[in-house]
Amino acid sequence: MPPEDCGGSKAFIQGKIALGSECSNASGYRGDGPTWDSQGVYVFRFATIAVTSVIFFGVTAAEAQTLSTRSRNDLFSNQTALIDNRLASQYAHSKRLIPTAPTPVRVPGAETIPRYDGSQRSAWIDTARAAARRNGVPEDLFLRLVRQESGWNPNARSHKGAMGLAQLMPGTARGLGVDPRNPAQNLDGGARYLAMQYRTFGSWRLALAAYNAGPGAVERHGGIPPYRETRNYVRIIMGRS
Repeated sequence: MPPEDCGGSKAFIQGKIALGSECSNASGYRGDGPTWDSQGVYVFRFATIAVTSVIFFGVTAAEAQTLSTRSRNDLFSNQTALIDNRLASQYAHSKRLIPTAPTPVRVPGAETIPRYDGSQRSAWIDTARAAARRNGVPEDLFLRLVRQESGWNPNARSHKGAMGLAQLMPGTARGLGVDPRNPAQNLDGGARYLAMQYRTFGSWRLALAAYNAGPGAVERHGGIPPYRETRNYVRIIMGRS
């Protein structure tokens, strides 16, 4: 153990107490790790005890070395806590050692949802976002769907009879228990229906195809149906060909 291995308590007292001092380096401590071995921990902390004994208790390093086992153990516990706190304080301002936010990782095969880059002026933007969150649908995807379906017109009606912001067919709206003429309910029904298709087919591309052409068409064709309207619909909303 002996403290003489790193120059003794006196040398340590005369040197730097801060991390990177010769004594701590000789003990096996590395400031950039920190890397400690069992001997290094003991030597470094013994030297610290010697210093704090002189400062706080008015005894010499030699006297500190002759403390009883019990007293030395008590002092060791107290002073190691002190040095650990000082280490934590020193590292708190180190940019290199501060944990950084993890970089998002794209999982192979995962679908990338493009951001919604359309108008933010619609009175129903926030309602649509809330409906998407409530039903587990990516917000940007649902906003792009609503823009494609109705152009944010709550009174839109298609030649096939689809109604409102999310262009729900009357039968679909009844099955979902929503009033398609109520914009908030229309959006909630649309988000819920899209989420249902995602759970059925396992991808947002197929969910969009089912939203546009019907789930039966996706099942029959084993994927996106070969309809120009549906293929363009999926391509536009997903932002790629």
